[in-house]
Amino acid sequence: MSADAILTTVRQYLEFDPTVPVTMTPIARGASGRTIVRVFTEEYEPFIGIHWTDERPDNDFFPPVATFLAEKAGLNVAEMMHVDTKWRVALVEDLGETDLLSLKGKPWKEREPYYRSAMAQLDKLFYCRAAKDVEFNPPFDAAMYRWEQEYFFEHLVEGLLGGDADELREASEFQDLAERLGASARHLVHRDFQSQNLMLRDGKAWWIDFQGMRRGRQEYDLASLIHDPYMDHSLEEREKLMDLWEEVSEDRPADQVFRECAAQRLMQALGAYGNIVRNRKDEWYRPYIPIAARQLAEVTAGMPIGKLLEGILAEAMKS
Repeated sequence: MSADAILTTVRQYLEFDPTVPVTMTPIARGASGRTIVRVFTEEYEPFIGIHWTDERPDNDFFPPVATFLAEKAGLNVAEMMHVDTKWRVALVEDLGETDLLSLKGKPWKEREPYYRSAMAQLDKLFYCRAAKDVEFNPPFDAAMYRWEQEYFFEHLVEGLLGGDADELREASEFQDLAERLGASARHLVHRDFQSQNLMLRDGKAWWIDFQGMRRGRQEYDLASLIHDPYMDHSLEEREKLMDLWEEVSEDRPADQVFRECAAQRLMQALGAYGNIVRNRKDEWYRPYIPIAARQLAEVTAGMPIGKLLEGILAEAMKS
């Protein structure tokens, strides 16, 4: 059904009759609940076809947010060629196949320009005012942060590890964390700002999978990039990234706020990994569970929630 919807949209957009050959190859990327294909024709350069269902409401935000980021915020995003809201299909520019994750293990001098590009755009987003005619997801407030914690409790602690999360749910330390972060100033954030969602082209980073964009704390995006389980940066690399951010933005986040945002983000990531591995049977994410658990243990060391998570994270690091 998804492939048919994309193919029909392609033929209508390009005014192709049924005899004109169109080839589509699937792109296996992420877990956003969308069907993404690369479209080939004899007459045009390849482009990307995306179809989504109503299973995840945030996917409906992709086309208008893409237009906003390109035209209002001036960020590097793929050109939106055509959108059919009835069929929930978007045809977009092909940014290629090279993402930031592909540079894992490469020398810092090779990675640095792309991180600089990504951070410069993140800094620009901070100062960008959201257009009144563009709808975004509900903002990060205490309830949203609390939802992320529950996602972690349900899918990682209970679902994948078979533990009992009731003590964690009832602990005031997690509620306090959600309320502190939710009471802060809100600016637009990507919400999944990590290496798989940054494509590399023309020496710059290009943003994808931003349909979850909402108002929140900029430190959440920064923490997502620096404490990225896919890249698994060393302590030295994290310091280089933080120094680069300070150079780009002329600011450095308060240590406590940054660590709390990193903890919140890593709980969300672990919840997602648990859900995907257990319920969607996708084993690709399993190796990142012990990495994310180790990073969460590191950032919560000495924090009120750190002691509460010790046993669970020790178990997750063995999985």
